[in-house]
Amino acid sequence: MIYQGNAITVTRRDTPNGNDIAMLTFDLKGESVNKLSSAVVAELGEAVKAIQAESNLKGLLIASGKDVFIVGADITEFHTLFDKGEAYLVEMNLKVHDIFNAIEDLPFPTVTAINGLALGGGCEVLLTTDFRVMSEKAKIGLPETKLGILPGWGGCVRLPRIIGADNAIEWIAGGTENRADAALKVGAVDAAVTAEQLEDAALDILDRANAGELDYKARRAEKTSPLMLNPIEQMMAFETAKGYVAGKAGPHYPAPVEAIKVIQKGAGEERGRAQAIEAKAFAKLALSSVAFNLVGLFLNDQVVKKKASNYEKQAQPVKQTAVLGAGIMGGGIAYQSASKGTPILMKDIKDDALELGLKEARKLFAKQVERKKFTTEQMSEKLTNIRPTLSYGDFGNVDLVVEAVVENPKVKDAVLTEVEGMVSENTILTSNTSTISINRLAQNLKRPENFCGMHFFNPVHRMPLVEVIRGEKTSDAAVAATVAYARAMGKTPLWLTIAQGSWLIACCSLISVALASWSSRVLISNALTK
Repeated sequence: MIYQGNAITVTRRDTPNGNDIAMLTFDLKGESVNKLSSAVVAELGEAVKAIQAESNLKGLLIASGKDVFIVGADITEFHTLFDKGEAYLVEMNLKVHDIFNAIEDLPFPTVTAINGLALGGGCEVLLTTDFRVMSEKAKIGLPETKLGILPGWGGCVRLPRIIGADNAIEWIAGGTENRADAALKVGAVDAAVTAEQLEDAALDILDRANAGELDYKARRAEKTSPLMLNPIEQMMAFETAKGYVAGKAGPHYPAPVEAIKVIQKGAGEERGRAQAIEAKAFAKLALSSVAFNLVGLFLNDQVVKKKASNYEKQAQPVKQTAVLGAGIMGGGIAYQSASKGTPILMKDIKDDALELGLKEARKLFAKQVERKKFTTEQMSEKLTNIRPTLSYGDFGNVDLVVEAVVENPKVKDAVLTEVEGMVSENTILTSNTSTISINRLAQNLKRPENFCGMHFFNPVHRMPLVEVIRGEKTSDAAVAATVAYARAMGKTPLWLTIAQGSWLIACCSLISVALASWSSRVLISNALTK
């Protein structure tokens, strides 16, 4: 054992060719994922010193003992750290740079085995090594701009030197999570293999580097030197990108453009100077109200998702659903359900309405085909998950119904009482109402415990949140099933207990939350991908 900590262990092991190497494994005790808290970063510094003190090592392999590699920095620490001011943040980042640089400067070849998510600081860790091998199921990326900041631990310095300025700008400004095939295509990783082959492939790279087949020193020289761009290439890479990204992100989200500026300013500098530019820019953004609010939104979102996950564990599976009322909203709900694999009946009383709902669903699927999210064959298969109907004939097998008819209490009351008589005693009924009290709509139902609100924001396919509204008589089982269905649709459910008369106020409040969340996470992430 070379080093043993709470999150990191370093051991000696042999490669197939008999080279004695150090294997550094991230495996944070008591947590389901690895994340880079202040304590873990301090451990990494100690582990690197322990490696430096060892003799006769021929390589370093960085790996993970969990299903993910490292999901990023510990965001729960951000507000506290940001409150310490610009000077503290600059100094903190420079200390992390010293640790990461020590990995990069080790006197033998280094490789990272990326078995799962490697985001933010986790991605910056793997950029320090000479080589990278990635599981086919893994993803890597630098999503910091979605939090109003930029990569502050070398991402803006190393990534452009590894994959080129254009590709790095797209990854960093867009905050994208990138699959193995995309990472391999641009040269972010050296191989994409199955999970079973990952460690062997990484060890093989170390052997080949020690044998002289792979020049790890040349790679380091490229990573620590200025970018090889002439003035015309710099103008094409940076000025054009800044204008384009500024137009997409808008004036209220400065981080994507600031990240490009950092890459540009550091392009002509060696490693240390470029990292100092990055550290200062990070600190400036971290102190902004934009970063404070986006970090707060992210943390709240995580709390909501955790609670939703707990509810979901209590729910019976929702295998078949139905939406009452076609048209644009009904078609959007049907599309969202079908695209995520839950079959849905779409009922209306008019053929024209059903056709409108199907047209909306087809349009949304077609857009996904255009964006290469689905193939034409996949679109056709998923469309079969939507079954239009004018009758209640097959409603006996439905697990959950979403009522999405006109926003009129009398009409909704009539539809809900009618459908209640057509479904099983265990079927959950929900209403997509945005203004009408759930308690009022439950008054004429025989099983009000099986009824709650399920309010989708428009457009359904774009807005990430769904309100789940508990009435006075709504059961835990009804809420759990509705939350589970929302999550199966790829949505983040929020749930409320609404007293009579307070529905509209609460609804307006949550609309504000939804819009804030959508604009902060979707607009920024689409800065370069639309």
